[in-house]
Amino acid sequence: MCAANLKTLNLILLHKFHAKLAILWYNIKKTGESMATRLGYACLNMTLQSKKPKITCNRGMIKRTFLSKGVEYASSLALQNTSDLIEIIKWNNKNGIKVFRITSCLFPWGSEYNIDDLPDIENISRNLSLAGKIARDSNQRLSFHPGPFNILSSPKDYVVKNSYTDLEMHGKIFDMMGMPRNHWSKINIHVGASYGDREGSLSRFCKNFEGLSDSVRSRLTVENDDKGSLYSTKMLYEGVYRKIGVPIVFDSHHFECGPKDVDYEESLLLAIDSWPKGVKPQCHHSNSRKIHEDPKVAVNAHSDWYYKPFNDCGFSLDVVLESKKKELALIKYREDFLNSESLAA
Repeated sequence: MCAANLKTLNLILLHKFHAKLAILWYNIKKTGESMATRLGYACLNMTLQSKKPKITCNRGMIKRTFLSKGVEYASSLALQNTSDLIEIIKWNNKNGIKVFRITSCLFPWGSEYNIDDLPDIENISRNLSLAGKIARDSNQRLSFHPGPFNILSSPKDYVVKNSYTDLEMHGKIFDMMGMPRNHWSKINIHVGASYGDREGSLSRFCKNFEGLSDSVRSRLTVENDDKGSLYSTKMLYEGVYRKIGVPIVFDSHHFECGPKDVDYEESLLLAIDSWPKGVKPQCHHSNSRKIHEDPKVAVNAHSDWYYKPFNDCGFSLDVVLESKKKELALIKYREDFLNSESLAA
């Protein structure tokens, strides 16, 4: 074995050792949390959305409507969205679900105005404060996953500027909810395109990260990608975490579709090792719709349901299930893959 490969192998083994020590430390620490991996879902609750009137957080409008009706209409939708967020968090608690990703559509066209200027801001603030309190009191972990147009690695200044605007809005929402400024309340994004130069793009990401406020920097995480031309967990570990300390969210489905420079367990362990002590690592899980449901779609498309469980390799994690059937798929996942003792929050 050449010296370079031996060095890489030694680093991987060292990462494994450190990661296992970190999780052992976490699992024996008296935090009052369940030692089991906890499952959650993303954005929409199909059970509540089917009710009349529907309960949902993603009321929105097309750009033409926004230009016509303005911030007054956006404010009224945001007020309804934040009110229904409270109901979704309550429903999660009643059903033993302690991990939930909030939709980024709480404020329709939110990057086009200052939230504080909305005519309903007083009631919106009250809703967000209450939603945050209910989540904190019940140990329900909330997160955001802003859209793919947030590209801190972009060589174009206006793209970075727009990314700042959107990310700061997410940080402000968490502040209004009273959520801690740490990675427990993660704001997760992808590094973005490689632009034919992975190292240069990673360096731009790290540089532009410093332009964010503490509200966002203290919560920001990055995620491995689902395309071979983009970023693996190992690339993010070396190019982002080791340089600026941003934790990595391991996505199991993206691992299957993306670059494979290490195996599954090594990739997961590198991600776990990037999380600060005292904060439970968070991961994402989905299955391929192409393999299990529709051969005509792209291999990285998410399935409606689950056909393979998440492999946590024996570690205690928080996992957001990213299926199209949302909480319905989570409930079926429990029935298919977990025993009754595993349903505790």
